[in-house]
Amino acid sequence: ETLDGIKIHPLYRETNFHAADDPLGAPGAAPFLRGPESAPNPDRPWDIRQAFTHPSPEQTNNEIMRDLERGISSIELKHDCTGQNGVQLCDLSAFKTALEGVMPDIATIALAHGGGSGTSSAALLALWTEQSADPKTAHLAFNIDPLGALARGGLLESGLSASFAKLAAFFENTEAKFPSATYLRSDARAIHEAGGSEAQELAALIASAVDTLRHLGALDISPMRAAPHFVFTLAIDANYGIGIAKLRAARRLWARCLDALNIPSLPMVLQGYSSARVLTRYDAWTNMLRGTAACFAGAVGEADVITIRAFNEALGTPEELGRRIARNTQITAMEESQLGRVADPTGGAWFTETLANDLAAAAWAEFQQIESEGGYGASLMADTFQGRVAETRADRMRQIAKRKIPITGISEFPLLDGVEAPVAEPTDVTPHDGVSSEGLAHYGVDGIPADKEPSEAEPFWPIRLSAPYERLRDLAESRAQRPSIFIATLGPVAEHTGRADFARNLFAAGGISSVEALVPPESHTELAAAFKASGCQLSVICGSDARYQDEAESAAKYLKDAGALRLYLAGKPGDLKTVWVAAGIESFIHVGVDVIHTLELAHAELGLLT
Repeated sequence: ETLDGIKIHPLYRETNFHAADDPLGAPGAAPFLRGPESAPNPDRPWDIRQAFTHPSPEQTNNEIMRDLERGISSIELKHDCTGQNGVQLCDLSAFKTALEGVMPDIATIALAHGGGSGTSSAALLALWTEQSADPKTAHLAFNIDPLGALARGGLLESGLSASFAKLAAFFENTEAKFPSATYLRSDARAIHEAGGSEAQELAALIASAVDTLRHLGALDISPMRAAPHFVFTLAIDANYGIGIAKLRAARRLWARCLDALNIPSLPMVLQGYSSARVLTRYDAWTNMLRGTAACFAGAVGEADVITIRAFNEALGTPEELGRRIARNTQITAMEESQLGRVADPTGGAWFTETLANDLAAAAWAEFQQIESEGGYGASLMADTFQGRVAETRADRMRQIAKRKIPITGISEFPLLDGVEAPVAEPTDVTPHDGVSSEGLAHYGVDGIPADKEPSEAEPFWPIRLSAPYERLRDLAESRAQRPSIFIATLGPVAEHTGRADFARNLFAAGGISSVEALVPPESHTELAAAFKASGCQLSVICGSDARYQDEAESAAKYLKDAGALRLYLAGKPGDLKTVWVAAGIESFIHVGVDVIHTLELAHAELGLLT
């Protein structure tokens, strides 16, 4: 069952989704529920878009030209005037430096705005394009998203109304000059990255778009005029079954909105962007698998644009290896696996279509709730939608703690002595106050007064699912000698190996290594002696249920007498809990136990956590 309460069944049949009736129409046909094209482009079935975040415009230009030569088809510039979270693109000169040699009639240039509505940065990009290329053939994605900026950062200093007024002025002054551009972005990744559910993310996606149309309509830009200029961005992660269904559900939701607004059917431009919340710092190499699964979801779910994060992004600014793996993941999927050869490959699949319908229904209910609260902006500023997402996040983190949602390399199969992935060298940057006013008057985005009060909301703080385990790993790694636990085995290897492996993995998730006797002890005296020789302070008893019945109580007393500070038993205690606790066993580890709490207690006993 998903966090939206949607049941995932073991088997789906025609009774779940009547595929034989073809209820969704054909690919490329209105209302475009099965994608925008009747047949995929054989040369480029989707847009391989790479993100660039290095603070230096010069270094960014080197990276852009290298990646364009090696197979990407568009670029996304994440900019931030502080240089702490993106490229420093604060004036026209920086744009010229970063984009020197880029041909926007061939490679789309997209913006990812670090703060504010992004209108000023979009104006600078437009000015650079006017000076360097034919604006009518320039493929630009200005990606202006005031509501997304409010959701991510929690503050629009000029206010929401002024931000939309600047957007409207920019749109009026630019639309005719750049007919191949898109201007608006509805970006729901903030909800995903904050731990929200699929339905909440989808609801935010369409609620943001509808509220944007509402604000622009009040400024005399009709919904019918603005709607074709949207790019919709969703997160895709390693759960590719849900990812595919989520992308398909998004098309159904937007088609329903267009119908309700009396706007003729339009293909939805969907960007799948691999999730940041699933990236891990420890054993970062496993992130390559997550990126590959996300790419599969995007390609098979028919995203128009796919962006895969570098596997080492959680460690710092990605360098060449991280970018190379990110782009080659897509190139391999496209050219070797040939995922784009078939139009709508999951069309009619009972599982995918049923889940897409269920997600769309759940998202529509959440969307209606947001609308009843005054629309997306009003709900954000009242902090009501954030409260519902916070509840989902808490549920998700409880499942992470109990390993109901496993994290390979972190909560499952942790590697304590892995090789760290490389990142780019840190770059010193001089923060700027903000975007230069150069050229902004040309696009009508200056001179618009700010609102009387800034628009504020509780931001959707991003999380990483592995963070609670990595915090404990950090504490363990900070010690000169890694903390350890003694595996006290009972009986022959065949009896104890399953639970011993379980215990090793559980404690390794907190950075605690395992120590065992070189030869399985044949008596409790030998067991206690081996524990004493190990130098450990903690011990976990591992054996079969039958062996526990006969020996657990005695073994616990011997280990306690030998100095065990805290004693665990691998398995559920059942009726013998009182007896075993009296013998000195403080904790029981088994499937479903709160692993984070268990590890925190172990760290506290070892003096790592106070």
